[in-house]
Amino acid sequence: MTTPDPSTGIRHLYQAHEHDLGGGFVVRRLLPGHPQQGVGPFIFFDHFGPTTIAAGQNVDVRPHPHIGLATVTYLFEGAMLHRDHLGTVQRIEPGAVNWMLAGRGIVHSERVPDDLRSRPWTSHGLQLWVALPQAHEDDAPGFHHAAAGDLPETTLGAVHVRVLLGRAFGLASPVPVLSPLAYAHAHWHEAGGWRLEPDYTERAIYPARGAIRLGGITLQAGQMALLAPGQTAEVQADAGTEAVLIAGEPLEGPRFIHWNFASSRRARIEQARADWAAERFPTIPGDERERIPLPVR
Repeated sequence: MTTPDPSTGIRHLYQAHEHDLGGGFVVRRLLPGHPQQGVGPFIFFDHFGPTTIAAGQNVDVRPHPHIGLATVTYLFEGAMLHRDHLGTVQRIEPGAVNWMLAGRGIVHSERVPDDLRSRPWTSHGLQLWVALPQAHEDDAPGFHHAAAGDLPETTLGAVHVRVLLGRAFGLASPVPVLSPLAYAHAHWHEAGGWRLEPDYTERAIYPARGAIRLGGITLQAGQMALLAPGQTAEVQADAGTEAVLIAGEPLEGPRFIHWNFASSRRARIEQARADWAAERFPTIPGDERERIPLPVR
């Protein structure tokens, strides 16, 4: 992460690092970052694709656990089949939001739907993690799916905006979040600007398709701008560009992150590691045949 001139309105620039999740499926990882770990409660940000998946290519994510966070999956192209130990079976398609509340512990898998396995298809989307407030880190796990048509949207000049989580631009998502935050998807239907008011202490913008311009700096996929607090930002882009805004209030303190676990308490991470290694987490109905092993430190 680099620090640009303050006159740009950008506090920091995050540069993605590529991670291979297996089978050649590579993601751009923007968060967690350094020296600032996250943006508001957002502590993890992966951008995958657009990638052509060959017929028969195995990009399944086998059963694995989470604690202390909520995962947020949002697709631009393609599809996933989510299963979890609560018995949820949900196909994820472009424009919908999957909010999985891990709380004290959940196990889930993300697999290629059967109808896509025998033909080439395009995978493109984002997966984010939202850290839970300390008072909710050990809540019961849960799951909420919001279809594309359930999410509020508006047109602001050149930009069409959908609010995926939280509150922004006078709109409120139906997804039940646990702290003040916003996650919005913007699509430029013509060249122009998108005005971002300082409604939250921490805000960042990321171009998922095309390029955006802010304070004389051009950002492309793989680069995220953490905006200066208290300042209005004017983001310029050409027609066809897509970007997302994440925003929120700072956490009560840093989170320890190890593998798929997040917590304000290091001891809780160690307990989760021991529980997964000893197979004390529950299993997923209909998806018990395999699991991702606990990684070696």
